[in-house]
Amino acid sequence: MTRSTTDEAAAPQLPSPKERRRLREAKSLSEEQVAAAVGVTRATVRSWETGRTSPRGRKRALYAKLIAPGPKGPTTTPSAVVAVAPAPPEPLPAPPPEPAPEARATVAAQAEAESAAEDKRASTAEIAAEDKRASTAEIAAEDKRASTAEIAAEDRKEGGAEGGAEAVGERRLSPAEAFDELYARTAPALVRQAYLLTGRRALARESVERAFQLAWHRWPEVAVDRDPAGWVRAAAYEYAMSPWHRLRRAHRHPDAPPTEPGKRALFDALLDLPPAYRRTLLLYDGVGLDLPETAAETEASTPAAAGRLMTARAAVAERLPELAAAPSPAEQSALLHDRLGGLARAEHVPVPQPARAVRTGSEDKARLWTRAAIAGVALLIAVTGLTLHTAPTHYEPPIAPAERVGGVPPRGGPQQLTIQDLQLQKSLREQLAHGPERLVPQLR
Repeated sequence: MTRSTTDEAAAPQLPSPKERRRLREAKSLSEEQVAAAVGVTRATVRSWETGRTSPRGRKRALYAKLIAPGPKGPTTTPSAVVAVAPAPPEPLPAPPPEPAPEARATVAAQAEAESAAEDKRASTAEIAAEDKRASTAEIAAEDKRASTAEIAAEDRKEGGAEGGAEAVGERRLSPAEAFDELYARTAPALVRQAYLLTGRRALARESVERAFQLAWHRWPEVAVDRDPAGWVRAAAYEYAMSPWHRLRRAHRHPDAPPTEPGKRALFDALLDLPPAYRRTLLLYDGVGLDLPETAAETEASTPAAAGRLMTARAAVAERLPELAAAPSPAEQSALLHDRLGGLARAEHVPVPQPARAVRTGSEDKARLWTRAAIAGVALLIAVTGLTLHTAPTHYEPPIAPAERVGGVPPRGGPQQLTIQDLQLQKSLREQLAHGPERLVPQLR
């Protein structure tokens, strides 16, 4: 992520923006060719040549090599110089006052010889110019190859945070060797970046290890990515900034801040920023990405990323007076870059596990999840088979148990006579009615 002050001082000096464009055009290099060689976009190269931004780190060294002025002329051997060197011009004879008729043939021959010498000089100059262009293109290509090899060697030595797994020499690396190479170059710097992002040392180490485990699990996809280090960095940032970590007791509170007042103020200012603003500031001023790359990694538009960056810088400048006193945004960015690097190097960030342990952990975790999935599927199949075996083939309605039924209404019909009704009936039968005698029918 960051580089020491000695490395910043040893960085190659670049000419002015107008001179950069002139040198590029003098070498017949287009913006697309320079962008492809350095590993950036065409807009980034245009911003370097207009003075809006300036390259840093390995991109600065590679860009300086590409636009470095070449030799004045073609590099040739002495014999080649003798072969292509133009013949010295011969002094023209003084014109005779009046050539004689017999000397006209001699004058014509001399004119023909002079014409041949002039043609020879013109063709020699064209050959020299063509050799110069060819040698300039060869020198540019050689400088590009040499600078690329030097930067790759420097990145392998310093453990820089950029670049993917590259072949060492001409031997083709195996997947495990390429992963180990990427891990050795990027893991230490990523742990420091995750610490600045979260303020928790244990969570920073866990985030980087989980990101590399995921990268090894998806290595066929990561190996062909344009920026494998950026892929792993994005995965580590996403895991480190997950809001679910606040529910874990070990990561509920950040670690103790630094004791030095300046580093403590920067540490507190970073943790007070919203996560998206903190990530944008770290990527642009800490890692050294340009604005379009920062916007792409944070999944935001370029104007939104620029607004977040300016807001984050203003919030940090309130805690750091020297940052607010910087005369220009470029100097402010350089000062913040140094302060972030000093804060990350001053703290004792834990060293991540070896690459072999990370690969083994990823494989063990994948094996465990595979076995768990197989066991779950087997259990589901067993339960389904048992259910099908014990289920009835037809429906038998159950017999309801006997129970006492209440609330049934009484039967209809004549009711049983009560005592009063019986007494009334008896009295009516015993007493004669006071009226005409009843007619008794008689048979005839």
